[in-house]
Amino acid sequence: MSTVTAVAARRWRIAGRVQGVGFRPFVYRIAHQFELSGWVRNSGGVVEIHAQGAPERLRAFGEALLARAPPTARPRLLDAQPVSEAGTEGFRILASAAGAQPYVHVPPDLFTCDDCLAELRDPRARRHRYPFINCTQCGPRYTLIRALPYDRANTSMAGFALCPDCAREYADPLDRRFHAQPLACPVCGPTLRWTDAAARAVCGNAAALAAAQAALRAGRIVAVRGIGGYHLLCDAADENAVARLRARKGRPAKPLALMVPWRGADGLDCARELAQLSPQHETALRDAVRPIVLAPGRSHAPLAAGIAPGLRERGLMLPYSPLHHLLLEDFGAALVATSGNVSGEPVLTDPEEVEARLAHVADAFLHHDRPIVRPADDPVLRVVADRARPVRLGRGTAPLELNLPGGILAPTLAVGAYLKNTVALAWDDRIVVSPHVGDLGSPRARAVFAQVAADLQRLYGVRAEHIVHDAHPHFPNTRWAQETGLPARAVWHHHAHAAAVAGEYACTQPLLCFTWDGMGLGADGTLWGGEALLGQPGAWQRVASFRPFKLPGGERAAREPWRTALALCWESGTLCPAGVDPGDQLLRQAFDAGLNAPATTAVGRLFDAAAALLGLCREVSYEGEAPMRLEALCEAPAAPVSLPLARDATGIWRSDWAPLVALMLDADRDASTRAAVLHSSLAQALCDQACAVRETCGVARVGLAGGVFQNHALTAEVQRRLTAQGFEVLLPESLPVNDAAISYGQLVEAAAMQAPH
Repeated sequence: MSTVTAVAARRWRIAGRVQGVGFRPFVYRIAHQFELSGWVRNSGGVVEIHAQGAPERLRAFGEALLARAPPTARPRLLDAQPVSEAGTEGFRILASAAGAQPYVHVPPDLFTCDDCLAELRDPRARRHRYPFINCTQCGPRYTLIRALPYDRANTSMAGFALCPDCAREYADPLDRRFHAQPLACPVCGPTLRWTDAAARAVCGNAAALAAAQAALRAGRIVAVRGIGGYHLLCDAADENAVARLRARKGRPAKPLALMVPWRGADGLDCARELAQLSPQHETALRDAVRPIVLAPGRSHAPLAAGIAPGLRERGLMLPYSPLHHLLLEDFGAALVATSGNVSGEPVLTDPEEVEARLAHVADAFLHHDRPIVRPADDPVLRVVADRARPVRLGRGTAPLELNLPGGILAPTLAVGAYLKNTVALAWDDRIVVSPHVGDLGSPRARAVFAQVAADLQRLYGVRAEHIVHDAHPHFPNTRWAQETGLPARAVWHHHAHAAAVAGEYACTQPLLCFTWDGMGLGADGTLWGGEALLGQPGAWQRVASFRPFKLPGGERAAREPWRTALALCWESGTLCPAGVDPGDQLLRQAFDAGLNAPATTAVGRLFDAAAALLGLCREVSYEGEAPMRLEALCEAPAAPVSLPLARDATGIWRSDWAPLVALMLDADRDASTRAAVLHSSLAQALCDQACAVRETCGVARVGLAGGVFQNHALTAEVQRRLTAQGFEVLLPESLPVNDAAISYGQLVEAAAMQAPH
């Protein structure tokens, strides 16, 4: 008597990060392992799977789809339903289905995997030392995708026809390059090209790499085209090379990032020679994103003194592309790897443009011919309050996909802040935040901003019907938003900061959020930056702040900290040191008359003033330089001075900064002690404000938002003091605490203020 094996059929729909991570080849392989027939395909941004076979095998297969997914995948099961059997033999990968893309997820750029690195170093392999080696688990994605679905024809690799060997790998389900869209080899893929100031051109991977190595060893500056744009590279131990790079780029003091060779069992031996790595630093450096990680530098590290003047930390990253691995392994030591751009602009991506615009900076150029569809700068992380937190979104970390609590009625675009700009798109219950665009002060930055805004909508197949922007009427992105013709809504800068924290933590109860930053237009027409807001998205109330002070020269004070120092001395009746006070009587008269001297409460400007009074920097060459130098002076926590706290006529609690002026001018204490006391005093002032507000409203959760809380010394002390008082402290982990989160916060605010369903 024969036995008939029962056959069942089932269909799954899986969303999440399942494109560009080898998910369909993975499904194919495990279907064969479980001896199932059927098919898998992309459909509208979702992976659809039809499988049939023995019921117990189907159950095991369904569990494996999520439990054994590729390491870079983030699958999310939408549904799984029994279906009728179909006449299928074997298991196949079908062509992507056309149509709407409601669940599109754009895959990020991925670091070079261990398998590809081993092959890169294997003299017997046909991709030995090939700078563009990749597989389904690694390589570029976001920066080469022109459209979705993620198929080769929709990428910048479409112009590179696969050779017979690569075509066989691409078609072999058992090969790790099965359906790897950026697949290439020395025969059919991208190649390197070297040019220098003498118009000498060297073509071919080996020859171009050799020319680059010779230039770097000779102390020259080389612009190298990577995954999301160009880096400017030079020997990090060469004082002259670093000094020339700074002089040519017009970057006198801003810290320079370092790329270090992968060395040792965990790859971090070289990094450990340069910096003191905590477990959090080590984990962050080895993260799949391969970000720049800020870590305390070692005093005797073999680095040029000009890498990070006046700062304790060094920005380190491991090589993440095969080209970077080859360059670093051959060079054998750390290289400066700063963004290939004109200072303040987005990173450059085009060979002709980079040669034209950086001819005065770079001595030579290492190009390749794989087009970069969109720029992506390196992401930056810093360990703050014992966790690695983003400072800048970029390659591999963005587009960042987040949930929108409660959803939004119509697709909406948020255009973010003026500084550290990002753009965000919301529809249904999803928000996608773009990579770092940067400061919008240059024409190219504004052009890239517009490109990113259009690009997000095109990639995700969502056209914005509404737009939200900062309430400042003169920002270029505000004007751009108003010129789109879409219904536009203004959101106050600090409301967006608070809403970003509330949104990330899905707060349903009132939150007390401290929004401390450099400056932003407040609802009363003054420049805020030291506020405590109570409430929820769409309903914030200002409950605490600082004693206002005027800024002589207005916006110039952000670049010239001596102006804020002078203002605090004048307002507190203190004699300003001669090294700070220029003795300009006209400036004093304008200040007294309130001419070009707007009022502010910004804590960021208090840090500026303190740095000027301590003699650290009278003027700054990059945003945040003064507070960063001030923080670097802190060696250990110190007892605070008391900042008087009282309620003003409107009911707002205000802390008086005046004792800080006397502290900064106290010559009986060394500068390190005064800096430490400043940090602890501001932390205690925040805690005092929180306790005062709690007395009347009972709030128990405190959020921290704004660039000031990138300061490790301050934020650690704030967290310690608030926790000791019984508060729960919410500090962003997915988004930067700075203005990069403004676009997300604008959307959270807009969703909260929309008409009810």
